[in-house]
Amino acid sequence: MNNPISPHLSIYKFKINMMMSIAHRITGGAMYFAMLLLFIFLLALSFGGGFYNVFSILLSTWIGNFILVGITWALFHHMLGGIRHIIWDNVKGFDLNTIDLLASASLIGGIILTILFWVSYIIFNGLF
Repeated sequence: MNNPISPHLSIYKFKINMMMSIAHRITGGAMYFAMLLLFIFLLALSFGGGFYNVFSILLSTWIGNFILVGITWALFHHMLGGIRHIIWDNVKGFDLNTIDLLASASLIGGIILTILFWVSYIIFNGLF
């Protein structure tokens, strides 16, 4: 049996577009868990003020803030990755320079949008 052998990962040269493809999948999974957090939030709201206060206190810790910022980045990064895929669905942007440019733009854009979101939240609503 002479089955083809796949090359080992160590011979691949990781590029930005490969990393952003992996990050797109990971952020998709993270958004699933974010929906679970949203469900718990809605349950806390429906059970009344005491449950909501506990949930609010948990999210106001540094770990809760870290999770919220991470979810925000995952949302923006996944959204920009989706836009990148829509561009590809229209058979545009397949040359190597454009692929790398779009991958870099989705990474940098996700970070910038996350920072802008949280800075505007802090300015208009107070610090966390």
